[in-house]
Amino acid sequence: MSEKMVKFSENGFWIKKEDDKYTIGLSEKGQDDLGQVSFIDLPEEGAITTADSLVGVEAAKAMTDLTSPLNGKIIAVNAALENKPENLNSTDDAVNWIAVLTDVDDEEFMCLRNLSGLE
Repeated sequence: MSEKMVKFSENGFWIKKEDDKYTIGLSEKGQDDLGQVSFIDLPEEGAITTADSLVGVEAAKAMTDLTSPLNGKIIAVNAALENKPENLNSTDDAVNWIAVLTDVDDEEFMCLRNLSGLE
């Protein structure tokens, strides 16, 4: 049985831990902060740190780079977002996920928030 837990970053991501994989997507707070997304610059697979941009986003309210909430290794990217960046505004985490990380320090994950910031 896999262990699932969801946390939230200060800059608007949800992070779902399943075993040793960490899936990152845009939370309701992130969607509210940005507005309707019209363009996304996706990351490449490989190492990433909390100082690195996870995604560049162009949206109704802002054009910004959002830094990674965790240090780790990107092993998968949601390439469908390139043609459908509006999926970031979905509440369905099956379509609004951005990347999957491994090699994450579990203590770093546990320090993230339990609530999205809208509660």
